Amino acid sequence: MNHPTEVLFWQRVDTPGLERLTLHTSAEGVCVESTILCAQEGGFRLDHRWQLDTEWRSQCLEVQKWTTTRHTQLKIERQGYDWHIDGTLRTELEGAEDLDLSATPFSNTLPIRRMMAEQRSSLTFDACYVDVESMSVGRSRQRYERLGPARFRYIDLGLFAGFMAELEVDPEGLIERYQHLFERVKKGPPAPRGYDRYGSKASLSADFI
Repeated sequence: MNHPTEVLFWQRVDTPGLERLTLHTSAEGVCVESTILCAQEGGFRLDHRWQLDTEWRSQCLEVQKWTTTRHTQLKIERQGYDWHIDGTLRTELEGAEDLDLSATPFSNTLPIRRMMAEQRSSLTFDACYVDVESMSVGRSRQRYERLGPARFRYIDLGLFAGFMAELEVDPEGLIERYQHLFERVKKGPPAPRGYDRYGSKASLSADFI
């Protein structure tokens, strides 16, 4: 049975930036599509599209980035224990558990959901880290620790060793707050009757004037 598409928004805390992400689950797995607008690097737009299996493990990630001067893209695919980047096998990534895309808090949901499902207090693993700034992929070791029912700590043990942040999540494991970086934006109520979606009073039919 298909589930309705969920729409999520996050804003950056450290710099002007906003992400709009749609998440659709079905019997076949999970499809995620998102657009990020951020003021870093002189301003960029990033589109990312994920295909996950029914256990929320990444099968494919497509990323496109636009800056004022360049358009770059990546396609990352899982094949068993291997990872292919733009069709090329990257042997140094063999056995990495999952993907971590630097510009979005959605990436953190994947290991957190695994911890929640397995009732684990901690999880240490290797990830394929996708660096949005350089549009490159490298192997990086990470650790997550449970601090409470809806609170976790992320600890980088690899490319950015020493970095850590506390994370707050909703019941589905989706990030509500990522310390120092992201916060979920609460969606407002529907526009009142008689007003359009921008909050302006809608024009009335001649029958009512």
